[in-house]
Amino acid sequence: MIIDCHAHLVPPALLDAIRDAKGNFPSVKLIEEAGSLGFSFAGGKPTRPVSKPLTDVASRLQWMNSNKIDRQVVAGWLDMFGYELPAEEGIRWSRLINSALSDIAKTEPRFIPLATVPLQDGQRAAELLREAHQAGFKGVMIGTQPKGKGGVLDDPSLVPFWQAAHDLGSIVFVHPVFESGDDRVHDYGMANAVGRITDTLIAMSRLIYAGHVTRYSNAKIVAGIGGAALPYVIGRLRRNYSLDNKLGDPDAALAAMYYDTIVQDPRALRYLADVVGADRIMMGSDMPFPIGDLAPCKIVEETRFSDVERKAINGGLASKLFGI
Repeated sequence: MIIDCHAHLVPPALLDAIRDAKGNFPSVKLIEEAGSLGFSFAGGKPTRPVSKPLTDVASRLQWMNSNKIDRQVVAGWLDMFGYELPAEEGIRWSRLINSALSDIAKTEPRFIPLATVPLQDGQRAAELLREAHQAGFKGVMIGTQPKGKGGVLDDPSLVPFWQAAHDLGSIVFVHPVFESGDDRVHDYGMANAVGRITDTLIAMSRLIYAGHVTRYSNAKIVAGIGGAALPYVIGRLRRNYSLDNKLGDPDAALAAMYYDTIVQDPRALRYLADVVGADRIMMGSDMPFPIGDLAPCKIVEETRFSDVERKAINGGLASKLFGI
């Protein structure tokens, strides 16, 4: 079974549900644009509108067929996670997204959904994570910056969430958000090319040094975008750790996490495997975004792997983690 471990989907019914329930979300401004929706959360900067490839289920299935992909792990779209919302609104908003993802996975069982949680409030995020598991979700996708720009995943208020993820054995897929936190990337397409990497690298490094990766070891943490430069900077992370032994051990953390293949270069993918082990890697596309890998089996085929490693990367590991 070939499984794409990293994709995004906005079920078409979700947009209608949001329009119907807009009175329940006074802090969400809906921006109608060419038949789609953009959002402004709590008076913040408007998001991009939801693109057609995010909602086009028929085209998605056709793409999966052409790439010989049997199943696809789908999370929502990070732009609309709404971490800036007041906590009570945030939990209602996350429930609405999760309900739509759950429904479409029942209609089209080739999709494996990841939930979202209101990460602006650790206690409510823990509550909704437990609720999601009861509904059949195996885990959650979270953004790198809870509470909006500059938020950190090692915030003490998020301990209840991390403890719940540990207790439940949740898959926790860490994904960059739209604003990387550095305005220098807003030219030359660098927000996608570089900003997503630096954003994820900083968020993951904080989790590592805070000790969260090893402390909440039963949570299955996935570092997206091939670990976002973590393997390349492991020497510097290790050196920093040697200067302050109160920090979490980066080598132990990298060995405990999981990674996708979205590095766009077989040499980089081979290096990732050399550092973390091929048995920690899952094939992924970041579908439907152009910066992703829209022929994701190709890089696995072109990288120097054994047949056993290739089978694990292309679906064996994901089957194990998601209980397929």
